[in-house]
Amino acid sequence: MPEGPELHLASQFVNKACRGLVFGRCVEKSPISRNPEVPFESSAYYISASARGKELRLTLSPLPGAQPPQEPLALIFHFGMSGSFQLAPSNALPPHAHLRFYTAPPGPQLTLCFVDIRRFGHWELTGEWQSGRGPCVLLEYEQFRLRIPPFEKARTILEALKQHRLSPKLTLSQKIKAKLQNPDLLELCHSVPKEVVQLGGKGYGQARGEEDFAPFRAWLRCYGMVGMRSLRDRHGRTIWFQGDPGPLAPKGGKSHKKKYSGAQRGPEDGVEDHPPPSKAPSRTRRAWRGLPAQTTAQQPEGTSLQDPKVPPVTEKGKRRGRRAISGCCRP
Repeated sequence: MPEGPELHLASQFVNKACRGLVFGRCVEKSPISRNPEVPFESSAYYISASARGKELRLTLSPLPGAQPPQEPLALIFHFGMSGSFQLAPSNALPPHAHLRFYTAPPGPQLTLCFVDIRRFGHWELTGEWQSGRGPCVLLEYEQFRLRIPPFEKARTILEALKQHRLSPKLTLSQKIKAKLQNPDLLELCHSVPKEVVQLGGKGYGQARGEEDFAPFRAWLRCYGMVGMRSLRDRHGRTIWFQGDPGPLAPKGGKSHKKKYSGAQRGPEDGVEDHPPPSKAPSRTRRAWRGLPAQTTAQQPEGTSLQDPKVPPVTEKGKRRGRRAISGCCRP
């Protein structure tokens, strides 16, 4: 999902790609998009962009004398899972280009496209940043550090960091060096996104090409890496981490295992054992047990299977007699 650093990079891309370009005509929306139509038409206007957190603002500014007279219009974009901006020739638009801004003649016909494969992204006509969002970790770091209270367990971490305050005996240069080598939790929320911005590239997705994706993949330390662990929270979000998850780990959370091609399945992969052999009695035993008990007095004459010279089978020898019938005893 595009986050703060990638939206910041997207705004830089729009400003660099559209610098000096004059756009014209109407703003065109694809018919399959459920987002609102953009009621803007001008014979000549500029496009600029800015980003804050997870939002990108695109500003359309008409040039003096452009027709029809039009006020500047600002659009707020949420990229969803796969949103991005691309500049392409007007006769070769990329697939899933759901909002299109065409350049005005003369010159090569180009189109700035909002591309969204999964169609989770959307735009709003308000032009205002979403209310209720906290300060941006890239552009409003001072406000982010002072006004956002940490969670209780994070507070425990911060209190532990306070115990390692710098000694007043250190010189100023030593304090700065120690501070850079041991940043606190809130400083990392600022420095880590800046590292992503400095990587360059056009996005996180591997589909954009190995040349753009390789630097980001080499920068990763935890997300999706071998040896790391992950759990899904109660909102279904996957959290990657190393070591113990901590006391606030979701109850019954399932770990997300990275799948590798050619891996052999083992007992931990859910392979079921074969069921144990049945202990139910055989057909012969069930049939034998179902026969009614008969004595020699109940049998009609001439039908006895026993030699008259052989003494009758007593209660003690019933079991022995059964073996005789089955052919287990010698004649």
